[in-house]
Amino acid sequence: MNLFSNTTYTDRRAGLLRNLNTQNDSHGSSLILIMGNTESPMNYRDNIYRFRQDSNFRYYFGINLPNLHAVIDCASGETILFGNDYSMEDIIWVGEQESLTSLAEKVGIRDIRPLNDLHKYIKESDRKVLFTPPYRHDNIILLGSLLGESPLIVPSLVSEDLIKAIVAQRSIKTEEEIVQIEDAINITRSMHLTAMQSTAPDLYEYEVVGAIHQSLHASHAELSYPIIFSINGQTLHNHHHDNLMNSGNLALNDSGAENPFGYSGDITRTFPVNGKFNSQQKEIYELVLKMEKDCIASCSVGTPYRDMHILANRILLDGMKSLGLLKGSVEDMLMANVAGMFMPHGLGHMIGMDVHDMEDLGEQYVGYTEDIERSKVMGLKSLRLAKPLEAGFVITVEPGIYFIPQLIDKLKAEKQHNDFVNYDKLEAYKSFGGVRIEDDVHITNKGAKVLGEYIPKEVNEIEEIMS
Repeated sequence: MNLFSNTTYTDRRAGLLRNLNTQNDSHGSSLILIMGNTESPMNYRDNIYRFRQDSNFRYYFGINLPNLHAVIDCASGETILFGNDYSMEDIIWVGEQESLTSLAEKVGIRDIRPLNDLHKYIKESDRKVLFTPPYRHDNIILLGSLLGESPLIVPSLVSEDLIKAIVAQRSIKTEEEIVQIEDAINITRSMHLTAMQSTAPDLYEYEVVGAIHQSLHASHAELSYPIIFSINGQTLHNHHHDNLMNSGNLALNDSGAENPFGYSGDITRTFPVNGKFNSQQKEIYELVLKMEKDCIASCSVGTPYRDMHILANRILLDGMKSLGLLKGSVEDMLMANVAGMFMPHGLGHMIGMDVHDMEDLGEQYVGYTEDIERSKVMGLKSLRLAKPLEAGFVITVEPGIYFIPQLIDKLKAEKQHNDFVNYDKLEAYKSFGGVRIEDDVHITNKGAKVLGEYIPKEVNEIEEIMS
């Protein structure tokens, strides 16, 4: 089992208590309950999906096993781990396992109690229980039972102070976390090089996806999210891999690895199926590449990430105006949100143990502040991270340009943006697809650093790899 030192976990738990007291010093008599995950059956009890531990549990307690929960006493700082060792019946099927006592000692915990004792402990303590938003039905039901409440109202009982304390801590990545994130990115790099080298006309998308999986598992890693690989790059989250790839198509590969420590990579590259960009593809690709490079160079401590999204939009509009697809003032187009038609997603998000880091806690806490309100317009409304950047953040920068035929036809029929969009010229792009380029970036006091070994993204580099 991959673990940091026990000092890492004890320091994290102590830091959580400090952050919580900063939020509200009235929690001294409360208990923090961090719930682990259980195994999830695909179709019957013993045929399960890959187990994925809750990220908050793994961050504070390290142990990547099912059926564990932990309680931190806010008054004493003491931690209790609730869980069971494997029985002989279990060992017959899965082999001998390290004892829970041994694993707990490695993460600085000495008080281990049977899983069934959790109910009794919570009931007899008669103290307020702080917990984060549950996202699995079994944990919602368990919380209802522990608290004596209907599962229907459990989500409304979460602790905002605990959420804020966790977000404040997990948002700032330590050096040992950066090492793990870079490891995940370097595995992801191999996946992307494999995809470029495996792509060719007259192959099906799933043949390349199979090669990506092989590269991933050869590094003892798992996916940090389902692979997005498609010649229909205009479909933002396309997990369908049945298309036959033809010469003249662009292939968009958005895929990432989760390494054995549970940290994620999230990289996107776009490349021509036949290995050679045509003039139309090259123009759009290089525009997106400029968007990405300029935004990365402009990321700095204190800069609101929403401003980086707007910068990407400004570059998009200026470039598409130069290509004759748009007309009029770039500033007027910004105000009218013309860019949302071509980049309907946000520029990026936090990344760490989750590909959208801490999204289970709520984007309003992770990516926004009380002073920054979420936009309601296309593109900006999907921005997961808008607040000022801080040293220690790890974020994705992933601009894109997409030609979505249905959206183009809808806006044209509604006569939207007629003052800015040359709809007749867009007809030649309706079969184009989309381009997205994405890297994972560490914000430091010296600026922004792209993490991991370099992953080719210049036109000539991609064409050379695919030749």
